[in-house]
Amino acid sequence: MAGTGGGRPSIFPTLLYADAKAAIRQLTEAFGFTELSVYEDGGGGVAHAELVQGNGAVMLGSKGTGSAFDKAMEGSGPVGVHIAVDDVDAHHRRAVEQGAEILMPPTDQDYGSRDYMARDIEGNVWSFGTYAPETGA
Repeated sequence: MAGTGGGRPSIFPTLLYADAKAAIRQLTEAFGFTELSVYEDGGGGVAHAELVQGNGAVMLGSKGTGSAFDKAMEGSGPVGVHIAVDDVDAHHRRAVEQGAEILMPPTDQDYGSRDYMARDIEGNVWSFGTYAPETGA
């Protein structure tokens, strides 16, 4: 099965933004992602970008490109993505310092995780916590 070896994740949440460049700034500055690649579309938009955190990644781009994915996502609402982080409180402090909208402060959960939730500039909900499912991979 593709994507199951070599230390590469096999699942990549993919999001579209009206202002993908602003989203990349927020995701890197407030939420600690690192740019892996950003490809512009020649019209000032983002054709495709990959941002990493830990051993996972998200892909994103600009809305309105006319691509098959853009057309399929037309009219869709915000999404929620969970990211496992080692130090929830430090991660939360960074997000607050960068002005991120916090939906839930760091909270100890009954299932053993410590999480917080934030909303990005276009309404997507990001959950950051210590919980990471054991996948057996």
